[in-house]
Amino acid sequence: MTTAELTKKAHDLKGLMALIDEAQAQADAIRDEIKAEMTEQDTDELRAGNIKITWKAVTTSRLDSSALKKALPDVAAQYMKTTTTRRFNVA
Repeated sequence: MTTAELTKKAHDLKGLMALIDEAQAQADAIRDEIKAEMTEQDTDELRAGNIKITWKAVTTSRLDSSALKKALPDVAAQYMKTTTTRRFNVA
């Protein structure tokens, strides 16, 4: 790939990333409007034509690794898993 081709692809990618960010902001705004309506109607489920919209509480249980490291550092170290990833960034 030539420098000119790489430069064009990088500019294209930055433009597309900006479009994605803008679309995500619009989606978030619409989502917030729908949530406000659901709050006003005091419901966790709505129907919009054939589309079902739900906004329900979900309870999850997760390991508090910070507390485990403080309370039992040897045990935490014994089960610590290290991974390596590559981060792709365009700035």
